[in-house]
Amino acid sequence: MRILIANANTTAAITDACATVARQAAAPTTIIIAGTPTFGPAVISTRVENAIASHALLSMLAEHAGRVEAVVLAVSHDTALEAARQLMPCPVLGMTEAGCLTACMVGGRFGILTLGQVAAYEDLVARHGLSARCATVRGVAATPLDALRDPDGVAAMVLAEARTMAERCDAIVLAGAALAGMDRHLQDDCPVPLLDGIACAVKMLEGLVGLGLPKPRAGSYAAPSGRASMGLSPALDAMLRGG
Repeated sequence: MRILIANANTTAAITDACATVARQAAAPTTIIIAGTPTFGPAVISTRVENAIASHALLSMLAEHAGRVEAVVLAVSHDTALEAARQLMPCPVLGMTEAGCLTACMVGGRFGILTLGQVAAYEDLVARHGLSARCATVRGVAATPLDALRDPDGVAAMVLAEARTMAERCDAIVLAGAALAGMDRHLQDDCPVPLLDGIACAVKMLEGLVGLGLPKPRAGSYAAPSGRASMGLSPALDAMLRGG
């Protein structure tokens, strides 16, 4: 099977890091394909950038429709998740969604640890219906670009915060595509499981594809059809029209 690792920002180094983690998690028969948008924010850190990136992400997904069996949204905001799930003919998971769902199977209450502000992640947990299971959402004073420039320094900050969170959490989701793979380096020094959303999503998608479930033909996640548009990419326009 082929899984698309779809980064929603335009920083190729983050795409590469996410693809590496995906390949480490994937079964030998799973092929990982990485995708980066052709336009949009370098790194998504605001609600405005997330909205812009949604268009870029959907345009990229339309180019891969019918060519992959599953999609991981490799951005911790789970950008355009609902729209992507409606648009694509295959299963789509957000990396934070997958991490949180896995955390719910590991223990009773989980935490989310990210870079910078936390409000958007609190909203995201609520949209996923998991607020009652989420003990805390914390952020360290670093940016995704800091994680690329100084991975050891940011890792030390993440580990210190994770140890504090472990007093309240049975598992911790590392929310941030720039943190991809950091769980492997820090796990031995943290008393509770650290979850990488990319790895969780890949394993979940391998199972979902194996179930062979059909795409909904009715309801709000049925594929769009007969929708007119202007100025979109040819591939995205064709999917909205049902072509």
